[in-house]
Amino acid sequence: MPDDPRPAAGFRLTVAVTPDDVGQRVSLRRRVADGRFTDVVGVLERWEQGRIAVRRRDEQLVEFDADTLVAGKVVPPAPPRR
Repeated sequence: MPDDPRPAAGFRLTVAVTPDDVGQRVSLRRRVADGRFTDVVGVLERWEQGRIAVRRRDEQLVEFDADTLVAGKVVPPAPPRR
């Protein structure tokens, strides 16, 4: 089923990011209103009062409710641009 919003079999979603990781580069997966998942990778700028803000490489600020977060981890710094 291509439109199935559940993760593929064998994958376990884990949130290994906390508000203490502000300033780190993170990869976060969240559930959006239609039930699908979407990912954002960038620097965690804020996590306060139930809201998360991530600054993407293109400088776009992505903000969302922390209760939509289903997976996340700290990732290495982005490779330098060519």
